[in-house]
Amino acid sequence: MKKCILVILDGLGDRSHAEFGYRTPLQAAHTPALDKIAGLGANGLYHAAQPGLALPSENAHFAIFGYDPTAFPGRGALEALGAGVKLSERDVAILVHFSSVEVQENRLFLKHDTPRATSAEIGELLPAVEHFVWEDIDITFHPIKGLFGVLVMKGDVSPFVTDTNPMRDSVPIMELLPWRTHAGEPAAIRTARALKSYLIRARENLAGHPVNRARVRAGLPPLNGLVTQRAGRLKKISSFAEQYGMKGLSIASGAVFQGLSAYLGLDFLKVSDTDDPEGDLAERLSLAGDALSKYDFIHVHTKAPDEAAHTKNPLAKKEVIEALDRAVAREIGGFLNTPDILTVVTSDHSTPSSGPLVHSGEAVPLTMCGDGLRRDGVNKFDEVSAAAGALGTVRSRELMWLILNHTDRIKLMGIMDTDEDQPFWPGHYRPFTLNGQD
Repeated sequence: MKKCILVILDGLGDRSHAEFGYRTPLQAAHTPALDKIAGLGANGLYHAAQPGLALPSENAHFAIFGYDPTAFPGRGALEALGAGVKLSERDVAILVHFSSVEVQENRLFLKHDTPRATSAEIGELLPAVEHFVWEDIDITFHPIKGLFGVLVMKGDVSPFVTDTNPMRDSVPIMELLPWRTHAGEPAAIRTARALKSYLIRARENLAGHPVNRARVRAGLPPLNGLVTQRAGRLKKISSFAEQYGMKGLSIASGAVFQGLSAYLGLDFLKVSDTDDPEGDLAERLSLAGDALSKYDFIHVHTKAPDEAAHTKNPLAKKEVIEALDRAVAREIGGFLNTPDILTVVTSDHSTPSSGPLVHSGEAVPLTMCGDGLRRDGVNKFDEVSAAAGALGTVRSRELMWLILNHTDRIKLMGIMDTDEDQPFWPGHYRPFTLNGQD
């Protein structure tokens, strides 16, 4: 059967900018390789939920891989898995990072969300925040990278508590509360109280720390507080192979993708990001080609467009897109010329390279190229040209169903070759025996 290479250019979508004649960075970029793929296949727009909703990468990828959002475990749990932190199904994991805070009229303000700091400074500060017990709730800080880590809460705890990080400077930090839908649940109430007590104790321990006294003398913002967001808890789900009948591999960097792979049962090949986005993506595409003999579905990811957009410099994003196109030109030709490979290129979400939003809700371009796909006449890979394509607007899990369809794996509706109605065919069914019931 056919195999699929899915290339995700993270945060590729954008908004129009005056410096590009009110075009997006992708429209303004010189992308002959991506345009060639668009001209060879079927095109459309993709949104991992529904247009207008701004998604983080982890939620978007969960839908891209064909899973219902109700099964999503939360970013904190995925980061913990990716970092090798062991979680039980009762534990709660929460993203946390060091920040610079200030008290004003009994309110805690976030002065600097992510101050620069050395690994040595973080290492010296960790003992001040690494462990806390509140009644029967145990809280442990697990460092991930730089300022960032994961809190693991054990005991009678709940993931249904609010964030404290406002994600912008010089505004009050949010109060810790149970979600309104869980406001009467004792576990949610106690989780909020325990976490607030921990954050208060952490600020007290960090305030007079020698590292922070030295930073203040040097004119640097102190690392005197922690902020939290995106609590989560693991759930029981079917593996990717069970759900879609394909052996899958993810080639990416970052703990969240490693954690997502572990959660879904995808194999994971960790790669490193450098200052050369062209070389990074070319290497990942080459690795994907090498892995095709072992896998049916290979996810190739680059964070470069998203990171460029977060600098709020549209020109920088355009340059990164052009570098990625050169990588595609170097490595993707073998996929396009092999009849039993479906090549899919899209993004997980839009990241505006100007304005206040972290991510935005516009759909992103999608192109699918392979033997038998309809060719629709679109010959430019961008957010506007793709809208004229034969695929129309594809949403959420529909992308995975299209991949099953165009790899000749989609099951005819109504057929039951297994005891669970699955979308792929042939199913992993039990053979008929002649000696009665097994």
